[in-house]
Amino acid sequence: MIGAGPFAEEPIILRVEGRDMSPADTSSLVDQFHRLYYDRREQTWGNTFWLGHHVLKCPLDLWSYQEILHDVRPELIIETGTYQGGSALFLASICDLLGQGKVLTIDVDRREDRPRHPRITYLTGSSTSNAILRQVRRRVKGTSRVLVILDSGHAKDHVLAEMNAYAPLVTPSSYLVVEDTNLNGHPVESDHGPGPAEAVAEFLERNDAFVQDERREKFLLTFNPGGYLEKRETATGSAPRSGTLRARLWRRLRIGGRVADGPFSA
Repeated sequence: MIGAGPFAEEPIILRVEGRDMSPADTSSLVDQFHRLYYDRREQTWGNTFWLGHHVLKCPLDLWSYQEILHDVRPELIIETGTYQGGSALFLASICDLLGQGKVLTIDVDRREDRPRHPRITYLTGSSTSNAILRQVRRRVKGTSRVLVILDSGHAKDHVLAEMNAYAPLVTPSSYLVVEDTNLNGHPVESDHGPGPAEAVAEFLERNDAFVQDERREKFLLTFNPGGYLEKRETATGSAPRSGTLRARLWRRLRIGGRVADGPFSA
């Protein structure tokens, strides 16, 4: 079988029926599977293809993207971090099915092997450079529904700069998706350092136009926990509902702390 590898030496043992699990047990189990899936990159998310092109994402997040595109019907999708172009092709293919939408994807590197599609436009340059931002704003002008996906550099300062630059381009009821908020112990790569999750927390501290949409995390495993940000019709506060698992992460990151019982995941 393509991409198959040996199973974990120590199996994950479910001691209780899923419906009877406590929130803590559920979170722990999801974290275990998340780390197993993420750490086996060559077998799992690094071995995922769309129409023959690498898509370095969790398939459950791709399904959530399909649902978002159906709900929002964006005229323009802006993606930072093209890499091999597989995710841009996936988005363009969903736009084909919906009969509308264009993809504007940005990367610092130019590659000749990226997929060609009439709905995709490639831009080469830094997503936060003035030159690229001028081109993006020109494309956005006159567009009624815009969705943004951020997946370039994963250092906190870079992600925060992207959020500040691209958030104003997102239209009400659409989304600003910040990818890979699972890094820095949420629950993978605990030695990564401040990254997308910390950028989201700081952004939401001073921006009440967006709210974390937990509905997009319904499949439990997501590489973007807390990263699906829906733009409100009116700015009325951005914190997730208190008492939810996502609210715990949000509060934790606000104060810059880390709980003693291990990393957090949705």
